Amino acid sequence: MDEGYSTLAGQFFGLASLILCVLAFSNKQDDRLLLLLISANVAFVLQFLFFESWTAAALSLLVIVRIALARRFPRSLKAMTMVLAASAVASVLTWQSWADLPAMVAMVLGTVGMFLLRGIPMRVFLGMAALAWTVSHVLAGSVGGTLAEVLVFSTNAITIYRLYQATQRHPEVTD
Repeated sequence: MDEGYSTLAGQFFGLASLILCVLAFSNKQDDRLLLLLISANVAFVLQFLFFESWTAAALSLLVIVRIALARRFPRSLKAMTMVLAASAVASVLTWQSWADLPAMVAMVLGTVGMFLLRGIPMRVFLGMAALAWTVSHVLAGSVGGTLAEVLVFSTNAITIYRLYQATQRHPEVTD
C-alpha cells in the first residue's frame, strides 16, 4: 500500500475518532455514549492499522469487547481476567518494539478501572489510561487520535473535580 495513502487514511480515521469521542462525551444517554465509544474505537482500530501499529490496533479492538463485558458483568474478576489474558496474547502476537508498551499499559489500566472500580478511583485509572493512549497515538503519528485522547483525559479530569466537589458538599453520597 502507498505510504502516503496509508498515512492519509490513518489521519482520516484518527479525526473520525475525535469527532465520535466529542459526540460520545456530549451525550447524556448512557447507551448512546457506549455506542459512540464503540464506534470511536472502531475508528481507532482502523487508524492504528493504517499506521501499522499492530499492538495498538489489536488492543483497541479488545477495548470494544471490554466495554461490552464491563457493562454486562460489572466487578467480574472472571471477565476482567479474560480480557487481560486476551490482551496479553494479542500483545505477544503483535509486539514490534517498546513503542507498543503505552497501548499495553493503557489496556491494563482501563480494564482494571472499568471492572473493579467506580466513581473517582475508576476515573483516575481511566485518566491514566487516556494518557498512555495519548502516548501511543503520538508514537503512531495520529493527530486526531492524540486530540481525542487529550479530550478524553480533560473531560475525565473535569468530571473527577466535579465528583470531588460533590463529595465535599454531600459526604453521605458515594459513587
